[in-house]
Amino acid sequence: MADVSHHRGDLAGHPDVSEMQARYERVLVGRDVVLVDGPVFLVGLYCAASPFIVHFAAAQPALMAHNLIIGVAIALLAVGFTAAPERMYGLSGAMCAIGVWMVISPWIVGTSPDAGVIWNNIVIGALTFLLGALCVAVASKSRRTT
Repeated sequence: MADVSHHRGDLAGHPDVSEMQARYERVLVGRDVVLVDGPVFLVGLYCAASPFIVHFAAAQPALMAHNLIIGVAIALLAVGFTAAPERMYGLSGAMCAIGVWMVISPWIVGTSPDAGVIWNNIVIGALTFLLGALCVAVASKSRRTT
């Protein structure tokens, strides 16, 4: 009778081992920042909801629309970081720019913003900038090692 059992063993003798290893490394590239995806998404959601949480939607309608749009954009960046990290981490620098914009936007977009609105946007902007800088640092480190 023929031996039809499959022997488990080392793949070192497989003819495509180098190609499989290169593909595995390509798949994992950019996943060094996986822990940042969730916080970026949460910052985006909070930014979008902040006019209603801090209660400035009625007093600052332009800033309300601004925070809603920017919050959705940040959340979409987080989804992109999760779905296609090797392509999206190049936009980490843009996230830093969005963070800086969020800090100065109450005075540019808003009209006579109060302290709550200002501090809300400063905290969102600082978190966005720091998370973007972390993504830039880790993505550039992983590019140097590969």
